[in-house]
Amino acid sequence: MYQPPHFREDRLDILHGFIRAQTLGMLVTSGRSGLLANPIPFLLDVSSSTKGVLKAHLSRANPQWRDIESGAEALVIFQGVDTYITPSWYETKRETGKVVPTWNYAVVQAAGPMTIMDDPNWVRAQIGALTAQQEGSFAEPWAVSDAPDDFVAAQLKGIVGVQIAIARIEGKWKVSQNRPEGDRLGVSEGLRSRESRTAQEMADLVDQRGVKS
Repeated sequence: MYQPPHFREDRLDILHGFIRAQTLGMLVTSGRSGLLANPIPFLLDVSSSTKGVLKAHLSRANPQWRDIESGAEALVIFQGVDTYITPSWYETKRETGKVVPTWNYAVVQAAGPMTIMDDPNWVRAQIGALTAQQEGSFAEPWAVSDAPDDFVAAQLKGIVGVQIAIARIEGKWKVSQNRPEGDRLGVSEGLRSRESRTAQEMADLVDQRGVKS
């Protein structure tokens, strides 16, 4: 990933927190059929590795897990908030007019060898942990054990697990850090004047990180 220094994020706790917050990653592999990409929810496990292990499951009908040899490298892209930035918000536009539009975004990429986990016990544990993570905020959280055992067993036959031992991980927060303070403040104010939740979230990131270093 192209990484200008002022946008780069290397802090592992921030990167891991981003993955846990986004959950749905784009699994990208290059196998016998060429490039394949599918959006898959991932569980991050840091119990046995400093950089972490990504665990997921795919439909058995999805050709991606068969297409890649176990141990081949896979890439997972976790995309955060993104939004268009108009140069009309820049103080520099009023001063010189020498401005152009851009796009602000936050993203984390993780890559490493992918292992096929064709084991119903592993898959059930992964699904149980992922479900518990996602259901935790509900007043009455649903658990896999709430479904009949024979139904769950039948469902498990239709899916297969995959795990990726993260070998490299990198983050990029492109949120106006490269702009002068007047432009950055203009971006924040402009975003906050819009009603979308995406604009408000990006304004928060600009305020938190958009300090030129």
